[in-house]
Amino acid sequence: MILRTEGLTKTFEVGLRRRRVDAVQDLTLSVDEGEIFGFVGPNGAGKTTTIKMLMGLIRPTRGAAYIFDAPIPSQASKKRIGYLPEQPSYYDFLTGREALDLFAKLSEVPRPERKRRAEELLELVGLTDAADRQLRKYSKGMQQRLGIAQALVADPAFVVLDEPMSGLDPIGRKEIRDLILELKRRGKTVFFSTHILPDVETICDRVGVIRHGRLREVGRLAELLSSKVRSVEVSAVAPGAARQALGGGRPISEDGERVTVAYEDEAAASAAVSALLAAGGRLVAFTPERETLEDFFMRRLEEESATGDAAARRAS
Repeated sequence: MILRTEGLTKTFEVGLRRRRVDAVQDLTLSVDEGEIFGFVGPNGAGKTTTIKMLMGLIRPTRGAAYIFDAPIPSQASKKRIGYLPEQPSYYDFLTGREALDLFAKLSEVPRPERKRRAEELLELVGLTDAADRQLRKYSKGMQQRLGIAQALVADPAFVVLDEPMSGLDPIGRKEIRDLILELKRRGKTVFFSTHILPDVETICDRVGVIRHGRLREVGRLAELLSSKVRSVEVSAVAPGAARQALGGGRPISEDGERVTVAYEDEAAASAAVSALLAAGGRLVAFTPERETLEDFFMRRLEEESATGDAAARRAS
């Protein structure tokens, strides 16, 4: 086990009246070696506060956390961690190569290895061609890739990335996703936070869902998401009378004889396909739509809201 937390809690005092705000409450979870763990939740849920506690940047109010069985914060745990903060900041007059050399020096990488290590990382994150360009001229995506490179400069076993896809366009997000998968292939354990749920579904082994400072669910996506089919899309070539066989569904698109229709369940979709084939049509695709992580997240929010409303009515 790489990471485990036990009742990790952080309470802040805010305002002139020192009002107490629980940013993270009784968080208990574990991360296994070699997995990609997605820590997901809306903005303000407590993700960054949790990561700052794990990195030793702020102290928990109570509870404990261990990385490689060493308590945090400790030098023993920090030496094996690579960390990308949510908003990395650089000396923007440096080039990418110079910045990595500086990070390697700060990480106590032996001098003979620094140049080789920098070149390897620049190639890994796709910045070789921009290595001698000043960082002020890097795009947001390039800065994020450089941030991942600096997190890897000491060859850590555990990589922690705080909102690595935030603010990136679709191409930049794909580049970061591919990088995270490459880290796993290289034997790294990756813990990353995000509020961009579709990214989690494509790369994570397990996820933890945090809302209002509390960890609500933890598990593999197959365990968390409902296996029930929410709808079925049928794409077909339906000339003439065959078009009528697809009645009863919700039209999605139409291009000449090519049509796509959605049905509420598999039984209705199967009946429509049978009628389509009998009428001389041709099936192109039969696509069941199951619950996504975003659907799951919204379902849980609605359930919590309904529970809260019911409790309020009983109290009144």
